[in-house]
Amino acid sequence: MPANIHSRCGVPAMLLLFSLPWCGLAQNAATALFQNEPSVLNQAAQSQSPAPGQTPGTTGRLTVTVGKSLIIDSPVNIQRVSVANGELVEAVAVNPREVLINGKGPGETSLVVWQQNGNRLLYDLAIRPSPAKLEAVRQQISREFPDDNIDVTFENDTAFVRGTVKDGIAADRVMAIVATVGKAINLLRVDLPPVEAQILLRVRFASVDRNVETDLGLNLVSTAFNQVTGVSTQQFGAPQINSGSTNFGQTSATVTSQALNIFLFRPDINLLSTIKALQARNALEMLAEPNVMAIDGKPASFVAGGEFPFPTVQGGANVGAVTIQFREFGVRLNFLPNITPRGTIRLQVAPEVSSLDYANAINIQGFNVPALTTRRVNTEVELESGQSFVIGGLLDSTTTKNLNKIPGIGDIPVLGKLFQSTTLIKSNSELLVIITPEVVRPIPAGKPVPELKYPIPFLPPNSNTEMRQPGISQTGPVPVKPAADSIRIEELAQDKVRGQAPQNPAMPQFQLVPVPVPQAVPPPNPGLTAPPVPQAPNSGGAR
Repeated sequence: MPANIHSRCGVPAMLLLFSLPWCGLAQNAATALFQNEPSVLNQAAQSQSPAPGQTPGTTGRLTVTVGKSLIIDSPVNIQRVSVANGELVEAVAVNPREVLINGKGPGETSLVVWQQNGNRLLYDLAIRPSPAKLEAVRQQISREFPDDNIDVTFENDTAFVRGTVKDGIAADRVMAIVATVGKAINLLRVDLPPVEAQILLRVRFASVDRNVETDLGLNLVSTAFNQVTGVSTQQFGAPQINSGSTNFGQTSATVTSQALNIFLFRPDINLLSTIKALQARNALEMLAEPNVMAIDGKPASFVAGGEFPFPTVQGGANVGAVTIQFREFGVRLNFLPNITPRGTIRLQVAPEVSSLDYANAINIQGFNVPALTTRRVNTEVELESGQSFVIGGLLDSTTTKNLNKIPGIGDIPVLGKLFQSTTLIKSNSELLVIITPEVVRPIPAGKPVPELKYPIPFLPPNSNTEMRQPGISQTGPVPVKPAADSIRIEELAQDKVRGQAPQNPAMPQFQLVPVPVPQAVPPPNPGLTAPPVPQAPNSGGAR
């Protein structure tokens, strides 16, 4: 015989049911007592009512809520009970004729009851989630997003979230709340995002280099007694006297390596002196103002300069071979802007200015390779739109003095100055690097754009037609209204990834491009006649 099914919420309710006979009065009392779960009791009782001609072993369907219980009464003793999934429900034998079913997790499973008279009862158990937990999730979403229409439904152990939110962050928060009830499917839509902010970065490199150099030295040469005698500190090249004979008699020639000298010669005593007294002042002023613009969160770079080649001797299998590599120089600017929730602009910026320095160049196998003078800053700052930061500053003052003298004589007061050579170099370098980010908008249509002033006019155009696509005055207006007011959350994620530059962990400072240098090989047959073409050996046939 089929067993009777009861639902209980506590011990007092269970005792009340046991005191009533199983009839319509008992069913009404149970329904009135368990108002939070009437469908479970009614459905269970109706499904287990024996129909005419029903045979033992038929299947019934029971529904229980997570955290609540059902009681199965049997008119005969129960031998054993089996549950397919113990993680969803728990079957407890209260006495030989009663089995208590406790809901543990949402889902579906099977229950089999064997009675002492040989009957077998089969039940399909549906364990539904607690409506109180689902209602708590809905209340929390309504509290956090009062202006958004978000609906959460639970079907087949899965929560489905539908509605429209303003951005992806709100969608993530909604899904985090719904995830507390179990598996959740995101079916949300997101309002069309506004146009992303664009940041213009202005960088100002200001550099002033000054150099003062003073050279003072004396060389003495005498040709008395038919011989050449000289006194020099070797700091400045001493003059050389070359003697010889011609048809006109004995002659001598003086060669000096210094172009700017004071040259004194006393022929009566055959005394020659060269004095170097030279003061040089050098000044270098440089001002570079690169500007570059980028979208919020996207990297941008700017390069204005060139690449200079330099030779490199290869090793390994190609030992001794010379290849040409290139290195960049000029003005470079790399930066990554991010607008913070505070409204400020956070910048990762790396400006650089480099130039060729031929004063420190070296010569390798006939190649004159210049050095590089580089000014580089790499930092991260945060400031508001239109504000400025001096991210780099330098004041470098150096003094170098070289003194060469002849030992002993050079230490004599006053007179010893004639046997000394002095070089005094003073240099001063000042550098400032200033950055100014600014949130900008595009120039409106029809407004003038910045232009350069060309000192030399170009040739007049040959055609009267503008070299561009005709505007909307001829093609008609372009529809700019979007097709929908919202998009799926997946489309928003794809839009953020689309067009994003690959991550650049290290900003490259130079580029190396190996180029083999062709070796000069003399032609095998110089002249106008082309060299004979070698023919392949004939393996067979006529000779």
